[in-house]
Amino acid sequence: MSGNRKTNKRWKETGMPFLLLAAFILLSAFLTGCSEGSGSAQAKAEAKTKADKVLRIGYQKGDPLNIVKERGNLEKRLQELGYTVTWNVFPAGPPLLEALSSGNLDVGRTGDSPPVFAQAAGSPLVYVGAGHSKAKGSAVLVKKDSAIHTLADLKGKSIGLAKGSSSHYLLVKALESANLTYEDVTLSFLAPADARIAFEQGKVDAWVVWDPYFADIENTGQVRVLTDGQGLADDRDFYLASDVFAREHGDIVKVLLEEVEESSRWANENPKEVAKLLAPLLKIDVAALEKAAARRTYGLEELDDALVKGQQEIADTFYALKLIPKKISVADAVFHPAK
Repeated sequence: MSGNRKTNKRWKETGMPFLLLAAFILLSAFLTGCSEGSGSAQAKAEAKTKADKVLRIGYQKGDPLNIVKERGNLEKRLQELGYTVTWNVFPAGPPLLEALSSGNLDVGRTGDSPPVFAQAAGSPLVYVGAGHSKAKGSAVLVKKDSAIHTLADLKGKSIGLAKGSSSHYLLVKALESANLTYEDVTLSFLAPADARIAFEQGKVDAWVVWDPYFADIENTGQVRVLTDGQGLADDRDFYLASDVFAREHGDIVKVLLEEVEESSRWANENPKEVAKLLAPLLKIDVAALEKAAARRTYGLEELDDALVKGQQEIADTFYALKLIPKKISVADAVFHPAK
């Protein structure tokens, strides 16, 4: 009994405080873990929200979105809505739409043909806006001293152009107007910078390209224009977004298009300022950029049935030439914002 009383005494003197301390440590660890877990979950949620509030824009040098970017008003407006903007430059429309299709962009601008190829490849894109025709700003070019003087003379010749671009469709229609077929020529698919080198080195006989590349080489005085796009291809700007982004963030798309319109009004009223703005970015002479600006009208048109029909004609033409794998309905890819 005496031993038991001593044991109980030691228990009371030392065991209970130890157990209480151990329990306190365990409880503290548990509460700290819960707090850290909760904080971690909150941090992740905040990070996701922040990531969701980034508008990722794809543009090409010299295009209307490039002007929007340089003016800086879009960022100011979106900042008020909690959004930031990232700008991603591309050499042509097809790679831009590849990035949009893969989820690396939210919106972008291209010419008329890239969306057709992208839709045929299953890209989840939608048309959210359309620009005015800029048919004068695209052309089929040959060297000044070339023996090629008409479109018919292109038979058997090599031609450089960007695959799936607006120039691709212009060439198809230009050949058609001269009673030539797509098989009557040899094509070299090259980005504009590479195509110019090939053209100047005589590796291709002709070059099909759009402004400002067209205006830049035209101002050298070393080329002749076989035809521009007038009467052949409208060559419109189209603004595209991922289907999910357009549906979930229609208000942000609306703000972007409003800024395109505002920048377009400024550009139409100040063509010389546009040229000065873009010259150092494009490393193209101001005179060439003034020429490019003078032969186009910036701005947006309603994405109506007539414009959709024009895009459908492009799609049907490419399908007939087996350049896209399946028939598509352009109307299915037109975004209709909720009213």
